[in-house]
Amino acid sequence: MDQYRGRFAPSPTGPLHFGSLVAAVGSYLEAKSRGGQWLVRMEDLDPPREQPGAADAILRTLEACGLAWDGMPMYQSQRREAYRAALARLEAQGLVYPCACTRREIADSILAFAPARVAGSARNVLLSHASGTGFGGESRHDSALIYPGTCRTGLAPGKTPRATRVRVDHDLVGFEDVLQGKVSQDLAAEIGDFVLLRADALYAYQLAVVVDDAEQGITDVVRGADLLDSTPRQIYLQRLLGLRTPRYLHLPAAVNAAGEKLSKQTRAAPVHERDPVPVLTQVMDFLGQAPPAQIGRAPLAEFWRWALAHWDATHIPRRRSLPEPRG
Repeated sequence: MDQYRGRFAPSPTGPLHFGSLVAAVGSYLEAKSRGGQWLVRMEDLDPPREQPGAADAILRTLEACGLAWDGMPMYQSQRREAYRAALARLEAQGLVYPCACTRREIADSILAFAPARVAGSARNVLLSHASGTGFGGESRHDSALIYPGTCRTGLAPGKTPRATRVRVDHDLVGFEDVLQGKVSQDLAAEIGDFVLLRADALYAYQLAVVVDDAEQGITDVVRGADLLDSTPRQIYLQRLLGLRTPRYLHLPAAVNAAGEKLSKQTRAAPVHERDPVPVLTQVMDFLGQAPPAQIGRAPLAEFWRWALAHWDATHIPRRRSLPEPRG
């Protein structure tokens, strides 16, 4: 049996906050409790969303929290050649094609032909992007627009390629999540052919994460359940590229009082580096580990001795999201 290799893969869009610390602690303890390795990958693939200095700040916060990673951190910004090679393999097999569609054109197709509920979703996506609350291009964040296959059989006359999409079919892509249970998706019906190379010439998250998990020999992915719906796409790409599928465990995502996932956009507070034990104790409580009150006042080394000795993934709430602790 292969040695357990897990990872924590933050996007440097801002400081480490409670929600990302949940993923860091959960993935770290799951790896170390199994005698495995815990790697760090900086998903700095989307410069328009990144904050200068955030990658270094995240690493400093991890160190301040006593989260020691194995090996050197990987940076996706240095991995473009690997993504280009993977895309070339798919191109050689006729599995991808150029797409000239803009987001508005895709939404207009949905508005014209889809049921009212789906059309309303498409309209909301356009409003989100117009107001600046959405993200440009296609990243790790799911888009509500289901691609209708406009360019599948070739570009219309006069159209210029903007992005590259991978062909999907109606076979269900399913897996058994360690915590969330059985998950399956009909990619053709629920997602459509999805982007691997964006219109801004940046590689899409779905391709990058698959290539990097394989490169790092990741056996187990522990991350937030906000990425649960991305997993079937990643498994689909793993199969097309002949890559191993890791085991997946999706932790509850921390949400604020409005039900929004904690993020830079929702003004999530950064982790306090000078005294991290109280928030680490809150993370353990959030993950169902029932830390005793005195652990929140213990030295950092004592906290980690307790956490490693008592970690039990079966106690994590089987929820997709949970409210962040108050106070």
